[in-house]
Amino acid sequence: MSTRNTYGDGTRAVRAGIPEPVRNEPVLPGPAFAAHFHLPGEVAGPYTYGRDTNPTWTLLERAIGELEAPGHDDADTVVFASGMAAVSAVLLSGARSGDTVVLPSDGYQALPLLREQLEAYGVRVRTAPTAGEAQLDALDGAALLWIETPSNPGLDVCDVRRLAEAAHERGCLVAVDNTLATPLGQRPLELGADFSVASGTKGLTGHGDLLLGYVTCRDPELAARVRRWRKVVGAIPGPMEAWLAHRSIATIQLRLQRQWANALAVSEALDGRDGVSGLRYPGLPSDPSHKVAARQMWGYGGVVSFTLPDRAAAERFLTALRLVEDATSFGGVRSTAERRGRWGGDAVPEGFIRFSAGVEDTEDLVADVLRALDAAGAR
Repeated sequence: MSTRNTYGDGTRAVRAGIPEPVRNEPVLPGPAFAAHFHLPGEVAGPYTYGRDTNPTWTLLERAIGELEAPGHDDADTVVFASGMAAVSAVLLSGARSGDTVVLPSDGYQALPLLREQLEAYGVRVRTAPTAGEAQLDALDGAALLWIETPSNPGLDVCDVRRLAEAAHERGCLVAVDNTLATPLGQRPLELGADFSVASGTKGLTGHGDLLLGYVTCRDPELAARVRRWRKVVGAIPGPMEAWLAHRSIATIQLRLQRQWANALAVSEALDGRDGVSGLRYPGLPSDPSHKVAARQMWGYGGVVSFTLPDRAAAERFLTALRLVEDATSFGGVRSTAERRGRWGGDAVPEGFIRFSAGVEDTEDLVADVLRALDAAGAR
């Protein structure tokens, strides 16, 4: 086991993936811009061609592995050009005609597109909601269970350990989308999952300036399968994006601590307020998912969801915000919010708001939200 497992999350994040010191060289080497590498004679060594490997990826993959599975040197991470590239790699690389895959019915809005692709390959797809471990009833005969917890955008939480144990008893692999929680909020591999998958675009890197995805697992055969898929489809990150991601990981604990505190403060300010319904945040003791979340999460994420009376009220609220950007995505240092129904892919009311807390001063952010609610007529 790595000695880094003895450190706290903040220390681990600052040092994650940093190579051994070399005199007069930078602590974090710059991005390696290379399509090819010197390769005389027979093929040998770790770096051969830019679609297969890159030293900048290597350091980033090592860093993510140290966060997702601290103390386990067998953790293997594969980085991708986007979160959806990582998701597709897990769902499609092992799927065979006649297999059955179980997906959440309330997951990320692009999952239905992947369902269509799986079914086009002859894969049977079953769906069930996240809450209450409803996916348990769909596991018989399945080859892969896909879990999203907390779910996006509904913020339901399921018991990963319970689902993983039940799936493994049936010979079914388990993948967990860990995007919203991040490895500082939840570690799916420690809860029994075979794959931890995430969009690094969100909380992992936190600045809203790059696209990235990753898959971490501890089974070398599964890792090799995912890595081969990346090579075949060419869904590779650019070296600059990989370097920026690694640089950003150093501040992940600082960012997340403020974001989680801000999300809790906003949810507490909204709780019981007239005109606000369907409030969800796993960190609220009154939230339906709180008990399960408290057993398996160290942090409850930076996303809050709630519903205003109608589309017009939601749009007035978003327009009135001064410190919050009307934008999609979440997990960034600047707070964002959006009327999620505008995309048409989620089963949510017209006035449903997905709110992502940034790192602004808590008092300023809460005041801005309450002022915007007053301006929207949601009292």
